[in-house]
Amino acid sequence: MTQPYRLHYAPDNASLIVRLALEEMRLPYEAVLVDRRVAAQKSAAYLALNPHGRIPVLDTSDGAIFETGAILLWLADRHGAMMPPPDHPDRGHALKWLFFLSNTLHAELRMLFYPALYVGEDATHQAALRARLRQSLRAHLAQLDSAAAAGHSWLNGPDPSMLDYYLATCLRWITLYPVDQAGWWDRAATPHLEALCARIEARAATAICAKAEGLGSHPFTRPAYPTPPEGSAL
Repeated sequence: MTQPYRLHYAPDNASLIVRLALEEMRLPYEAVLVDRRVAAQKSAAYLALNPHGRIPVLDTSDGAIFETGAILLWLADRHGAMMPPPDHPDRGHALKWLFFLSNTLHAELRMLFYPALYVGEDATHQAALRARLRQSLRAHLAQLDSAAAAGHSWLNGPDPSMLDYYLATCLRWITLYPVDQAGWWDRAATPHLEALCARIEARAATAICAKAEGLGSHPFTRPAYPTPPEGSAL
């Protein structure tokens, strides 16, 4: 790599997961603010990088990459870290859970946080969608807690993985959002996920990212709403 990566980010958005991975791997990068207060993610310049207008984007020597899971997998394979390599027997298991986080857990969280994007402005429809999603998410979290208890190297293992950082960030959001319904998830019901959050919170990468994005001193075990030095999380 001849030049640092450029991470297009907004505080406490999905870009946080990529930022954590970059810091954990000690890779040089430039953080470029996408200011959500002025809908910069919908600007022509940003849409040229990600036509879907979502955060994050990682600029690389191979071009711009979007979608959180794709960025994490690309970084892991490019730098040989934080995921089982392609020829490892655990590769398929790690991939299926990484895609579960990306395609199922994260996707359902987006619907929970932004129901109007999926069912419109009707409050009854939004409430019904959120109720179904909370039921579904509780089941997902129970499954993830069991997986985190199983002793895999790629989830809640001795060394942090891409899945660990992805999951810890999702658990942070689940605690805080939706703002008007925070606290719907009983964290005590998933003790192995709590242990994962504590392990990841103790990493130097977490401290660096928490300071950069105003996440407080306990971003995963006792999450607080962000007070970023620049930009906005919403």
